[in-house]
Amino acid sequence: MPAREAGEVFGPRMTLFADVLSVGLATAVACLPLLTAPAALSTACAVLRGAREDRPATAGRYFALLRRRLRTDDFLVGALAAAGVLLLAADLALARAGLPGGAAFAVIAACIGACAMVAGLRACARPESLTDWRAALRRAARDCVRDLGGSGLVLLAVATAVLCAWMLVPLAFLAPGPLALALTAVDVRRGVEFIP
Repeated sequence: MPAREAGEVFGPRMTLFADVLSVGLATAVACLPLLTAPAALSTACAVLRGAREDRPATAGRYFALLRRRLRTDDFLVGALAAAGVLLLAADLALARAGLPGGAAFAVIAACIGACAMVAGLRACARPESLTDWRAALRRAARDCVRDLGGSGLVLLAVATAVLCAWMLVPLAFLAPGPLALALTAVDVRRGVEFIP
């Protein structure tokens, strides 16, 4: 990154950090309807990916891109994600109800849920998610298998975001920005290491 300009108080890294937080806040607002959560996170990843090409990573650019890209597929993916979360919650509730083999079932359900979450988050980071969710999900599933280290990094990023939100609730509104940055970094890292 270039050095600070004369008279500049903060360097470019601090500017990127501020942009990530503003995009995170915009993403949190866009996720409030729940069905728009995958599209909101995908748009945040696209905006932050553009920072590598010297495009501004601002909340204004974020909302402009989100407004242009929202389509029926985005709402269907959001409904699918919400249904998956509800199904996992119901399965875990049934496992705690004292059914035989409930503990083993809870572990298996949690592992399946974690794998689905990682694949879904990696799909949000793919550039294809802006136009074609099926291609993004297909490539993200392939990346999950080929790049286990990247999948581990995604799990760590989610755990960090959840821990920050748990420790200080207002951070929940800023957490989507660093999460989107981590997802984008894992995808860019994957692109450097693995040639499809």
